[in-house]
Amino acid sequence: MRRRAFIMLVGGAALAGLFTTTLRATAQQTAKIPRVGILSPASSEEAATLAAFRKGIRDLGYVERQTIILDFRVSKGDYDLLPALAVQLVRVPVDVIVTDTTSATQAAASATRTIPIVMAASGGDPVAMGLAASLNKPGGNVTGMLFLSVQLSAKRLQLLKLAFPAITLVAVLFNPTSAIGPPGLRATEQAAKLLGITIKPIAVSSPTELRALTPARLAGSEGLIGTADAMLWNNRATILALASSARIPALYPEREYADDGGLIAYGTNAPEHFRQAAGYVDRILRGDKPGDLPINASSKVDFVVNLRTARALGLAISPDFLSGANEVIE
Repeated sequence: MRRRAFIMLVGGAALAGLFTTTLRATAQQTAKIPRVGILSPASSEEAATLAAFRKGIRDLGYVERQTIILDFRVSKGDYDLLPALAVQLVRVPVDVIVTDTTSATQAAASATRTIPIVMAASGGDPVAMGLAASLNKPGGNVTGMLFLSVQLSAKRLQLLKLAFPAITLVAVLFNPTSAIGPPGLRATEQAAKLLGITIKPIAVSSPTELRALTPARLAGSEGLIGTADAMLWNNRATILALASSARIPALYPEREYADDGGLIAYGTNAPEHFRQAAGYVDRILRGDKPGDLPINASSKVDFVVNLRTARALGLAISPDFLSGANEVIE
């Protein structure tokens, strides 16, 4: 009897240990890993801005697919797809939605009023759009970073005039279907009146329309301004080739244009916005409410001049103008 009792005791202990181990393993397997949805009109998950967000997440100590899941939904420049992609993320469901562009923010806000939304690069006014009570105290489910694209439109035209004082007719490339395309055009037109410049608007709403443009569309133009837009940014190589073929000076809204051969770039640093957006996501996952997190705008503005392009086009840029740039590509 003693031997049988001992065997039963040992067997019971073993079973109890096995049961505890199984419960622990099951708990580990079912522990919730936070899932963050990224809604963007970028061409792919590998876009520089989205790569910057990934780096920001890693720098905060997260390990993708182990301690965080990033669920990318990209529309490849088609803004009409953003609402459906936003609904997909809500249905998953994700714990936070990170939005790229004002259109993406509007799509996400229409899909949910409960899931936190972090704007990584939104050029619209969230207060005017009814998404926040104020910038300092949003109060709802939307917070993040403001992208000063429309606000810098006038400055871009001023810089182009400063670099090339003789210009009087400037073509402005904009996307009429984006949330910030028309406002960006209006801001440029207002600045043009003060500078004595005539504006020639060129509307393109898709990569197909953009590729169909020829240098003849720029005939008579003495300069080109590119407005901030994800579709245009995705297809910047086409725009750069157009400006080069037309042999006119051009000024663009993001530094990536100058990095890729554009003449001048002036605008908010988009990757920096996405890195800072990662910090918002971290705070929300740790328990902060989006309505309590102030909506901010990055103070980092890129002003880049590509002298190699200037030489190739036979354009002279004064030393005084170059001294104002924070980077000159020789």
